[in-house]
Amino acid sequence: MTSNDEDASRRQRWEGRTRNPLLFGSAFFLLAYSVLILVPQMAVMWRVVVIAALSIVWAAYIIDLLVRVSLTPRGQRSEFIRTHPADTASAFIPWVRPFTLLKYLSRIPWFSNANGDSIRSRMVVAALAYTILFVYVIALGVLAVERNTPDATIVSFGDAIWWACVTVTTVGYGDFSPVTVIGRTLGVVLMTGGVAIIGTASATIVSLLNERIGRARQQHLASQVDPPTTSSAET
Repeated sequence: MTSNDEDASRRQRWEGRTRNPLLFGSAFFLLAYSVLILVPQMAVMWRVVVIAALSIVWAAYIIDLLVRVSLTPRGQRSEFIRTHPADTASAFIPWVRPFTLLKYLSRIPWFSNANGDSIRSRMVVAALAYTILFVYVIALGVLAVERNTPDATIVSFGDAIWWACVTVTTVGYGDFSPVTVIGRTLGVVLMTGGVAIIGTASATIVSLLNERIGRARQQHLASQVDPPTTSSAET
């Protein structure tokens, strides 16, 4: 076995051992961060405990990426980073890591089929799940940086969710808007994601319509080529 093969095998063993703990860590990070933001009146001791737990999970993301990169053959490390964007980004922005939970939707039996309906359903469910999580995480982030800022209009989770929904759909009523630099940066991220989400949804709808029209056309042509025969009794 070559050195590259040994490295790849060691990385696969590492990934196999850490996959479930990191998945649990991703879910825990999202839950703990939500509690930290949504319960501002939390006791100082518990706030310190939650922040410490979040820091530990974030450190685990960084260690996992460093180990996996080190176990990747030297000539393939840039390719590994390029093909694992969520894992790489979560080492710098830990809020990205919970999105990796959604890739396991393909393990649901219905979504594992290769027919057109299954693929389309998987795309729709995945897009909906990503959209909900995307809006939720951005809303939490904006609320965290806005609510204690003078002249802020986003001061509650309801305000943040409403603002995130109208922003991601590119409607933008303007009744709520961020006033901080970080909040506005998150708004730009949300608008960019909204354009991508709307584009994906439009493409899926067009694909569905084209498929349905194609089926109807084929059935119409088949009925013209093979017209129904009348029985001898009717003649």
